[in-house]
Amino acid sequence: MKKNDSSLYQSLIVGDFAGEGDLIQLITDDEEDEQARLENYAEDIPILSVRNTVLFPGVVIPITVGRQRSIKLVKKAHKGDKMIGVCAQINPNNDDPGWDDIYHVGTIAKIIKMIVLPDGNTTIIIQGKKRFKIRETITEEPYFQAKVDYLDETFPEGNKQITALEESLKEAAAKILQLNPEIPREAQVALDNIDNTAFLTHFLSSNINAPVEAKQKLLEINDGLDRATLLLEYMMKDIQMLELKSEIHKKVHTDIDQQQRDYFLRQQMKVLQTELGEEGPEKEVEELRLKGRKKKWPEEVGKHFEKELDKILRVNPSAAEYPIALNYAELMVDLPWNEFTKDNFDLKRAKEILDKDHHGLEKVKDRIIEYLAVLKLKNDLKGPILCLYGPPGVGKTSLGKSIAKALGRKYIRMSLGGMHDEAEIRGHRKTYVGAMPGKIIQNMKKVQTSNPVYVLDEIDKLSADFRGDPSSAFLEVLDPEQNSSFVDNYLEVEYDLSKVLFIATANSLESIQPALRDRMEIIEVTGYTMEEKVEIAKKHLIPKQRKEHGLKAKDISFDKAAIVKIIEGYTRESGVRSLERQVGTVIRNVAKSIAMEEDYQKKITPEMVRKILGGEMFDKEIYQDNSVAGVVTGLAWTSVGGEILFVESSLSKGKGKLTLSGQLGDVMKESAMTAMSYLRSKADQLNIDSRVFDQYDLHVHVPAGAVPKDGPSAGITMLTALASLYTQRKVKAKLAMTGEITLRGKVMPVGGIKEKILAAKRAGIKDIILCKRNQKDIEEIHERYVKGVNFHFVDNVNEVLELALLNQKVDHPMKFTFEDNQKSVQA
Repeated sequence: MKKNDSSLYQSLIVGDFAGEGDLIQLITDDEEDEQARLENYAEDIPILSVRNTVLFPGVVIPITVGRQRSIKLVKKAHKGDKMIGVCAQINPNNDDPGWDDIYHVGTIAKIIKMIVLPDGNTTIIIQGKKRFKIRETITEEPYFQAKVDYLDETFPEGNKQITALEESLKEAAAKILQLNPEIPREAQVALDNIDNTAFLTHFLSSNINAPVEAKQKLLEINDGLDRATLLLEYMMKDIQMLELKSEIHKKVHTDIDQQQRDYFLRQQMKVLQTELGEEGPEKEVEELRLKGRKKKWPEEVGKHFEKELDKILRVNPSAAEYPIALNYAELMVDLPWNEFTKDNFDLKRAKEILDKDHHGLEKVKDRIIEYLAVLKLKNDLKGPILCLYGPPGVGKTSLGKSIAKALGRKYIRMSLGGMHDEAEIRGHRKTYVGAMPGKIIQNMKKVQTSNPVYVLDEIDKLSADFRGDPSSAFLEVLDPEQNSSFVDNYLEVEYDLSKVLFIATANSLESIQPALRDRMEIIEVTGYTMEEKVEIAKKHLIPKQRKEHGLKAKDISFDKAAIVKIIEGYTRESGVRSLERQVGTVIRNVAKSIAMEEDYQKKITPEMVRKILGGEMFDKEIYQDNSVAGVVTGLAWTSVGGEILFVESSLSKGKGKLTLSGQLGDVMKESAMTAMSYLRSKADQLNIDSRVFDQYDLHVHVPAGAVPKDGPSAGITMLTALASLYTQRKVKAKLAMTGEITLRGKVMPVGGIKEKILAAKRAGIKDIILCKRNQKDIEEIHERYVKGVNFHFVDNVNEVLELALLNQKVDHPMKFTFEDNQKSVQA
């Protein structure tokens, strides 16, 4: 400080240079500095630990002392020479620090004034004198005391580099004062009057906006040049931060001004549009209001719509909420509310359309005609929820389109395969960005009628994940008692789906959750017979493929034997998808010949089919002669229709081991064990020597070995095969059977009867044994499909064996030998 500036001598400047909190800075003159240099400080001094503060030589700061240890130290020192050592705490949150918790480089200070506050705390004003380093700790109680070494600074005066650094520090400080309006203007006066580079460094180091660690680093540097350089680096970072804050503040202020300007211009534009008669937001809202008044929606919905329009008028058109509110209102007026297409009640015409589009499927057609008949009589009927269940390719989806045509209604199809987000059914809430209604409401908006035929395709292939469970969301949609008040999350008001004719399709019922399955009327769509496939190919597939490949009726025709050849040799399915593909292959071959102007045969024969499609892909299932004991023909259901399978069994000398092969599932394995246990318990009645079970190994095999097999249908087949093997009696020729057994010998019913019967007939089977409770399934099959087959309905295993096993044994019966009392006995 200049000596002639007495007004600033030992004056207190209140305010933190970097805006960190209130500190008091005392600026000393050259005489004070000289006196400090001449003073000899004690080697043993008390140490005061302070939080969030680093004291520099020449700087005055106030400190509030609250800890008992610190109060004792301050009072003792104030009564003595008033000199204390000040060290910063490493962790400011530590209320009881030890020697390891404080920095070991600090500043010795003089207590200028002590004030005891009413709350018991003591405030002292201290001035830093000289830096020191703790050499040896003496004690912690009743306060810290240590031996110290005082540190001298090297700060060359008159050096050009020092002069440049001093100017740079003052310029940086002036810049900070300019950028930070919270610092008092008096600070600039103080800076201008400091001409001691060492004190300037201490003054600025104490007031920079930096953490305690950074300030402590400055205190510990002995070289004044290095300390000033590092200080300048910290100040430049502070300047950059203050400039960035200032820039952000200006930008925000500019944005607010821009919004006010835009609002003013928009208000002017609104007035101009009104004068010119041009359309504005009010015009859009008024048009929506007029459309809403024409809607046949419930009164509550109308009130809700009016409230939404009033909200739109209160929203600024430039706000993000405006287009969301407008889109919502447009959706409401675009949805069909009690707007119906007129049903065509000509039942004969409906039946003709269904018969024309689909061959067979009598059960489904009858159900649709029944629905139409009741609707015609009552003129008001909730839409049933039908579920067409059956193998792929039997026409479930296309049947929905035919039903829509027969009723004269509009048609919607929604594919559910792989859907895993519940919001696709119920929609998103309007609060989300990009919210939209669910597919149900979207499709209703698209079709513009409240009573369409709505096909929910592949309902068994819904999946679930963290987004929700779509199948549970369908519980409301597909419940005739609830869907009259369906609520979409986006729409927020009740929407009536009760007049919609929902038709779901599924390949398997097992994957549909029970609650959802309970809400639907399950109609099984079974596979087609050979005769039905031939008719479908003639009436639908061949004309369709011919048209798609650009041919005319005169260009190609199919012999019935050729169609049968394709069905038997190149397809194995319940439906007709593969059949259509093979027909398309044949027609493409003909189309190629016509395009290349080659000679070709217009009538397709079996020989041509083999030439075009190559060798047969599948062998026709035929009955095999049961001349060997232990071989029985069974009936099985597969996803592509019914099949016959053979259960083979053989005995070999051993210890009664049971071996099962042919990739049998758990159910079939258990059937074999049950049959074995039953035969053991009834050995005497069946004239079986019980020793055979213990002294012969049994092997049961179901070809083909590469094809996995499972299900309850093979129970009586397994039992008959084993009974035939153990008794060495033949099985009746051209006989097949299906049914499950119990340990008591009861025969249980099984499913898939129609497919199994058709497979048996194709294979040339004449007699079929079934459970008596499966008789109802036979009555549902058209008589032309079961003509020439004799059915035998049984209740217990004894009836099965009586019907299946012949009295005479095989031509070369197996000779059983048993080890009994060390003697070999031949049976």
